[in-house]
Amino acid sequence: MEDLVESILDYVRADYTDYAIMINGEWGSGKTYFWNNKIKPKIDGMQFNGKRYSTIYMSLYGISNLEEISKKIFIETTQLMDKNVKKHMDITGKYSIPEYAKTGLNMANVFGANTGEKINYEKFFATDDKVLCFDDLERANVDVIDILGYINNFVEHDHIKTIIICNEKELSTKLKNSNLEMKTFIATYILDKQGKLSNDEKPMVERIQDEIEYVFDKANDYERIKEKLIGETFEYRPEFNYIINGILMRYENDKELIRFLRENTPYIINTFNKSGTRNLRILKHSLNDFKKVFEMVNKYYPNTNYRVMQTMLIFTIAISFEIKAGKITKDKFVYIQNNEEYKSTVISSKVFMDNRQFYIKEFDNNYYYNFKAEYRFFKFIEMYIRTRIFDTRKFKEDMEDIIKTVDTEKLPGYKRLLTEEFWKISDDQFPEVIKDVLENIKKGNIKLLDTAKLFIYFAYFIQRGLIDYKMSEIKTIFFNGMNLASLNSEYVESADQDLDNLSLGDQNQDIEDILAHFYVLNNTLKDKMYTDKANEVLKAIPMKMETFYEKFDEECMEIPIFKYYDPYQLFQRISCASNEDIVGIKEKLVERARKHPKELKSESKNVAKLKEIIEQYLKGKETTIKTVMLSELSRDLEIILKKYGNS
Repeated sequence: MEDLVESILDYVRADYTDYAIMINGEWGSGKTYFWNNKIKPKIDGMQFNGKRYSTIYMSLYGISNLEEISKKIFIETTQLMDKNVKKHMDITGKYSIPEYAKTGLNMANVFGANTGEKINYEKFFATDDKVLCFDDLERANVDVIDILGYINNFVEHDHIKTIIICNEKELSTKLKNSNLEMKTFIATYILDKQGKLSNDEKPMVERIQDEIEYVFDKANDYERIKEKLIGETFEYRPEFNYIINGILMRYENDKELIRFLRENTPYIINTFNKSGTRNLRILKHSLNDFKKVFEMVNKYYPNTNYRVMQTMLIFTIAISFEIKAGKITKDKFVYIQNNEEYKSTVISSKVFMDNRQFYIKEFDNNYYYNFKAEYRFFKFIEMYIRTRIFDTRKFKEDMEDIIKTVDTEKLPGYKRLLTEEFWKISDDQFPEVIKDVLENIKKGNIKLLDTAKLFIYFAYFIQRGLIDYKMSEIKTIFFNGMNLASLNSEYVESADQDLDNLSLGDQNQDIEDILAHFYVLNNTLKDKMYTDKANEVLKAIPMKMETFYEKFDEECMEIPIFKYYDPYQLFQRISCASNEDIVGIKEKLVERARKHPKELKSESKNVAKLKEIIEQYLKGKETTIKTVMLSELSRDLEIILKKYGNS
C-alpha cells in the first residue's frame, strides 16, 4: 500500500504533467477512506518547488450539471470566499457545497461579485497549487463523457494535478445500460427502416443489441477519452486488516463493546474474507447492527455464554453480506424459524447428501468452518438485518431457547438427533439416545412432524447397521407413536417445506408409508383446526355480529370455512339475523369468492347444500323483506358456486 501512496505522490511532485491519474476499486472497498487518511494529509503537508499544495475533493455522486463542479472549485480557490461558509465547512469536515450556499443565497452576492451578469466561475480559478480529486465518477447524473471532457480542460490546458476515483466495473455497466429503452426503440426503428428487422440470420434480440452497440457506442467513446486523459490507472487493493482496525476505533467510547470486538478481531476479519466481497461499507453497517445486538443481550441477558456472543458476531456479519451484497434474495432464510430448524436442514443435507438445500449447507460450511458452536442461527438477528426492525418478542424467544439448549448434554435425545450431527454423539451415549427416542415415540411425547422426521433417521441407521432393530418393528412403533402424537399436536401448514428441507436419502416404501400416514394425520389436524375455527366464528351469528365480521375478515377470507360447519345450523343462524346482516353476510361471501375461488373450492358441497336449504324454506312463504333477502342470498350462492367451478 505504501508503494501505491508513493506512486501517487510522485505524480503530484512531477514538474510537468498533462494527464490525470485514476484510482480504480470496487464499491465499499475503502477508496475514499484511503484518500482521506493516506493521500490527502500527505499532499496537504507537501511543499515542492516553492509551492505548498492543498487538495480540493469533489464527490460527483448525484451531480446533475457541470456548473456545480465549477462552483465547488470556485469556493475553494477564490480569496473572496465567504468566511461563514468556509467556517461551516471547516467545522463539519464536509467537502461539498453547503445546500444553503447553493440554493439559499445567490452565489454572486455571497462573494460580492454581482455585476448583473451570470458569473463564469472558471475565470476565478487559481489552481496552480491545488490537487483536484474527483470521486464517485460512476455515480454522477451527468454523462460520463461530458465530465471527463470537462476535467480534461484542467489537465491538458492548465496542467492541474488531478486524481479520479471510480469503480470502472460499474462504470462500464452504466455506459451500456443508460437510456436502454430509448436506445432499443431507436435501434428497432433503424433496423425496420433498413428492412433488417425480420432477417432470420440472427435472433431479433441479438440484432437489436448489435445495432445499439453500433449506434450508441459510449464504451468506445469512454476508452478514447480515457486514453487521452488518464496517464496511469492504479488498482486499489486495500490492506483490509489495517482498515478494519481503523473501523473498530469508532467504538472506543463503548468500553465493553470495544473490548469484545478487539478480542474477536480475527473472527471479524475471517468472516469478512469469507464473504468473498471487498465491501467495507457493508462491514461497517454490520458492526453497527451488532452494536445493537450486543447492547440488548447485555441489558436483558448479561450472563450469556461467551461462545454464543462470538457466534452472534459472526452471524450478524455473515447474514449482512449475504443479503446486502446481493448474493441471495432476502427470503432465503425467511422460512427458517429457529436454530433447531436451521441445524435440522444443515444436518439432513450432510447426512443424506441433499442438494435441494445447497445454499444453507454452503452458508454453514463457509462461515462456520472450523468454528464449533451448537447455536448458529439467530432468527431475531436475521429479521433485524432483513427488515430493519428489531423484534423484541422474537429476541426474547431466541434468548430463552439459547439458555435451554446451549448445553447439548442436557437436550432430549430426539432433539440431539434432529439438531446435532449424530456422529458428535459418543459411541457410549448413542445407544442411550436411541433408547430415549424410542421411549418417547411410544408414549407419543414427540410432535407429529418431528416423529416423521425421526423415522427417516432411524431408517438410515438401520441401513448403515448402526442400530440392531428390524424395520418392521421400528415401523410399527412409529405408526403407533404418530397416532398418539396426533392427539396433542397441531396442524403444520409448512409440512411440505419442512419435509422437503429434510432429504429423504435412499427413498423406500417404508419411508413413503410413514410420510403418507403423517399427511393423513396432519390433514385430520387441519380439519379439526378449521372445525374449531368455524364454530368460533359462525357461532357469533346472529348475536355477536361485530365479532363475526371482524374474525371473518381477519381469518376466513381464504379459508373454506363452510366445509367445516353444518349447513342446517348455518341456515338457522342466518335466518335469525337481521335483514341488514343477511345483506352484509351475502356481500362478504361474494367478495371472498371473487378474490379466492381456488382456495375456497372445497366448500362447494356445503354451499350448494345451504342454497338448497334456503330454497326449500322459501317455498310457500309469503313475500317479506326477509324472504326477499334470503332469496337474493340463494341467488348469490349460485354465482359463488359458478366462481368455484360448480353449477
